[in-house]
Amino acid sequence: MRFDLDKMLFTIRPEEHDPATIRSLLEKHPEVKFVSLTGVDLANHSTDEKIPMREFIDNIEKTLKNGVQTDGSSVALPIIAALSDARVDIIPDSNVNWYVEYNFHNVDYKTDLPVGTLRIPSFLRHNNEKLVGSREFNNRCTQWFKEGVMEALNENPDVFNYIDGVDSPDEIESLSLTSATELEFWVKTPDDRADRAQLFTSQELKEQYWKRTVGPVGTALEETLEILDRYGFEVEMGHKEVGGIRAKMGNSGQYDHIMEQLEIDWKFSSPIQACDNEAQVKHIVRDVFRANNLEVTFLAKPMDGVAGNGEHTHLGMTAKLKNGKRVNLFVPKDRENEFMSPVGFGALMGLLRNYEILNPFVSATHDAFARLKPGYEAPVCIVTSLGRTVEDPSRNRTVLAGLVRDSSNPLATRFELRSPNPHSNTYLLVGAAYMLMLDGIKAALSAGKTPKELEASISKKAGEEDFYLEKDREYRSEENVFEFYTPEEREKLFGKAPATVWENFKALDEHPDMLKKITKGDPVMELIVKSFREQLTTKWYTELHDRQIPNTMDFVRRCTKQHVETDATDFDIMNWRRVDELRKYMGKDYLESLSLLSRAQIAIDEKDFDLVSELEIEIQKKTEELRKLYRTYTKNLF
Repeated sequence: MRFDLDKMLFTIRPEEHDPATIRSLLEKHPEVKFVSLTGVDLANHSTDEKIPMREFIDNIEKTLKNGVQTDGSSVALPIIAALSDARVDIIPDSNVNWYVEYNFHNVDYKTDLPVGTLRIPSFLRHNNEKLVGSREFNNRCTQWFKEGVMEALNENPDVFNYIDGVDSPDEIESLSLTSATELEFWVKTPDDRADRAQLFTSQELKEQYWKRTVGPVGTALEETLEILDRYGFEVEMGHKEVGGIRAKMGNSGQYDHIMEQLEIDWKFSSPIQACDNEAQVKHIVRDVFRANNLEVTFLAKPMDGVAGNGEHTHLGMTAKLKNGKRVNLFVPKDRENEFMSPVGFGALMGLLRNYEILNPFVSATHDAFARLKPGYEAPVCIVTSLGRTVEDPSRNRTVLAGLVRDSSNPLATRFELRSPNPHSNTYLLVGAAYMLMLDGIKAALSAGKTPKELEASISKKAGEEDFYLEKDREYRSEENVFEFYTPEEREKLFGKAPATVWENFKALDEHPDMLKKITKGDPVMELIVKSFREQLTTKWYTELHDRQIPNTMDFVRRCTKQHVETDATDFDIMNWRRVDELRKYMGKDYLESLSLLSRAQIAIDEKDFDLVSELEIEIQKKTEELRKLYRTYTKNLF
């Protein structure tokens, strides 16, 4: 990492995307040797090809206009790009930042700088007809949101009696959406295995939270933050998260047994730019930490029993007025007595009222659901917190979506959605979230509700009628929802959370009217959703069949008899019998009956996905039960 960063090119901004300026910049930076057009498919995978710089420069006008061509087998677009109709073009997006990514292991001998690749965020176009993929979904949703909000404001001008800083829709020149994510990740030394007990104890004692980073982790974090600032991400901070144990220095003088959780936060941007920024930050984090001989993982739940990786996603909106002033449409005129304007209340209510249809875009993997369990500050209830009083902003970490306010900075008012994780497809979930916010805004404004009336709506008790929210549900709590309510109360008041990917995706069938609030019945948008569902459903059952079940079987096999009969106590014998009975139930087939794991694999082969989902839940419960029983058994052995 000993490179002169001042000599390196990091960002090419939208105003620099004309061919002449691009040529000029790249000629000044011969260390940038490749170009990669980066399209994001519906599995959240980014395309990455290496176009030699000479080839790109010679054909720059053609490439910027027509992109490059690939085929359906190269990207995850099921239903859309079949093998018999597989043409996919990757078309550059000229309206966002382009970033140069560096390979710190490959140094250009002429410049003494790492070799760089210019990554150009791109759309995916199928069969030379329609734009598809994650980027197009986000673009359409955010554009529809802006148009829908302006239409609602024009139809309901009385709402400006309650919005701070603007008195009429005629004063608004344009709307700006703002979004940002917070990236959590685990870092470790290669080949080290986690001691779950130590990690859990350290977490409960909060021994690592916001503590000082040392050794290679501290070095890698500092280098990462410095490089991120060169891209213009405006990093706010990097710090240790709740998970992890203190690194140890070995006899060689090097740190080993590193197992720590970190978080990096940066400034907000437009939704599409925020999604691109997040993807680029992940690439940089991986590359810099690997250069320091460390591994990182962005899995939502890398280890059972300890904190997972969240990616809190922030959603906001401002209006640029014709006089140049910028105002936040969520902020009320009476800031001393009201939490939000009707626009803000409507947006939050839209998120909560329709969250069942947003959840498939948020949680679509096994580890996502492993994280979303009571505890560890991971939300499982469709509930919000506003703050106990207007003067006391909420810091409730147990809710799904929180209102973030800063009395000294009205532009900072926004919502924090706490359920996403680093493997959520941010392009899809942010686009869908804004469309559901629009549904609530339209309902609140057309009903002509005041901020106090809307506060009463979102604070209603179960059984009370409401103009928009469901009668038998509650939507606001200022309490710790994991401690204040029993599991039965949570389910009754806030709804039953899906436990598997399959349960989650069934919401797309059960709530077709909600889905139309996102797609507007547009054939291309509906096709993108169908393709996304097909891809992630296939991933769910394939991983379960070929990875999760075999890994669980390996664990079952490792739970072997450890005691010698002559030294064992009756307690040891009893514990082993319990372990052995459970491991046979899970993994041992007989002529008259099949094991739990075998039944699950057969159900997948037969595509009985309702049964697969039930068996997956049972496998999770039995695996945790076996882990606890085996730990109890082995701890009593000398």
